[in-house]
Amino acid sequence: MTMTPDCWLVYLLECADGTLYCGITCDMERRLAQHNGSLSGGARYTRGRRPVHLLTSRSCPSKSDALRLECAVKAKPRHAKITFLRDGEQLQC
Repeated sequence: MTMTPDCWLVYLLECADGTLYCGITCDMERRLAQHNGSLSGGARYTRGRRPVHLLTSRSCPSKSDALRLECAVKAKPRHAKITFLRDGEQLQC
C-alpha cells in the first residue's frame, strides 16, 4: 500500500535483539523492506538488528505532525511506546 505524500505514518519496529526503533514514512512497505535489507536504504541502527517487524503505526496528515508524534514516542519509556503510539494522545494527528 503506497501512501500519498499527504499521509505520513509514524511506525514502531521491533528488532531481532528486542530493541525498538521509531521512524516516519509515506510508504510503509518500502520502508520495512529497506530496514530488512531487501531494498537499499534503511537506518544504520536496524542494519545489525535484522530482521525487524512492524509493531504498530499511526497516520498523520502532515510531515510536521508525524515528526512531533515521533518525538513524543521517543520520549516515552520503552514499556509505554507501543500503547502510546497505538492508543495515546492524538498530538494533532
